Amino acid sequence: MGPSYRLFVCLLLWGSLELCNPRSVWHDESQHLMPSKPPAVMVECQEDQLVVTVSKDLFGTGKLIRPADLTLGPDSCEPLFSVDTDTVVRFEVGLHACGNSVRVTEDALVYSTFLFHDPRPVGNLSILRTNRAEVPIECRYPRQGNVSSWAILPTWVPFRTTMFSEEKLVFSLRLMEENWSTEKTTPTFQLGDRAHLQAQVHTGSHVPLRVFVDHCVATLTPDWNTSPYHTIVDFHGCLVDGLTDASSAFKAPRPRPETLQFTVDVFHFANDSRNTIYITCHLKVTPVDQVPDQISKACSFSKSSNRWSPVEGPVDICRCCNKGSCGVSGSSRRLRHLEGQSVPRSRRHVTEEADVTVGPLIFLGKTRDHSVEGSTSSPPSVMLGLGLATVVSLTLATILLGFTGKRRAASHPVCPVSASQ
Repeated sequence: MGPSYRLFVCLLLWGSLELCNPRSVWHDESQHLMPSKPPAVMVECQEDQLVVTVSKDLFGTGKLIRPADLTLGPDSCEPLFSVDTDTVVRFEVGLHACGNSVRVTEDALVYSTFLFHDPRPVGNLSILRTNRAEVPIECRYPRQGNVSSWAILPTWVPFRTTMFSEEKLVFSLRLMEENWSTEKTTPTFQLGDRAHLQAQVHTGSHVPLRVFVDHCVATLTPDWNTSPYHTIVDFHGCLVDGLTDASSAFKAPRPRPETLQFTVDVFHFANDSRNTIYITCHLKVTPVDQVPDQISKACSFSKSSNRWSPVEGPVDICRCCNKGSCGVSGSSRRLRHLEGQSVPRSRRHVTEEADVTVGPLIFLGKTRDHSVEGSTSSPPSVMLGLGLATVVSLTLATILLGFTGKRRAASHPVCPVSASQ
């Protein structure tokens, strides 16, 4: 086959990995050549075997994988023995072993296989903290000429970018207790209470993300496009419900970048007898290292200072909340949806944003008010009912007595008395 050569493989899988970059970096002329960070997976194509070296920090998140969760090829070949102090896992297999496939092209022999990462729960646990991964591996041997030992530079899109656009995230919107420590067990409120809402995104092995509440509306049904409705958050993160007599606001600082908490003063729709509402919020994420802007922000209005303030980021990103001119269009997401305009592709991307509904929120105060009104009006109603019952009873008694008197008179006739001579 000739001299061996190395092939660095950038991973295309469902986890978070750093881009393989075999190029070297010079700091200055006086320093030695400083190699860049080694790739998570490295393949060495030798004359009669391939050697695969896998970093235990496979996803680049600091969470180490277990060697037992790694196999190579369709035949599930196991890695070489490694101790806990090792930072890598190694495979050494023949070119035709482990179910490797081979094909012949015009200028090369191509051996292909796959590295599998299939995590399994540890002990009695039923949870996983890493993703399943399938890494394509390929070795090319030229059919003519010499084999170079230089690494092949990747030509595909950097993995971090690919993963960000393909991995699906899990969004949630929950009602919390006042201390924010646990989820609220019952969705009941008195009018005048505050609802504590927590928006969150589960990132898994994803790169660090920050979640935002882009838009929120309250409706009488889970369908947020129905009427009547009340807008709580609008204009890409402006909590407009706080502009009224309410004290609704985002909680600052955040507990974590992937969590955003806010309060909403409980209310009901005045012209509807139902005592329940649903709150639907449009959530989205940005990389945690991206500075918040007018499109991605969380702004609350303070009545004491009469100005908007962000949870994080520059203060001026909230100025657009006064005029509702945040972003390019300057109109709310709900209005664009109802008008039938097309939503930009970035807003349709299911992996970066989602609509989440919480509810129903049940208001005990509204039902109680009706019962109180009924109890205050009951005494006059009872008196009127008793009066009518008395009149009806007396009338029936009079009619009954009259009818009885007539029957007695008919059963005892008076005979005429004749006078004797």
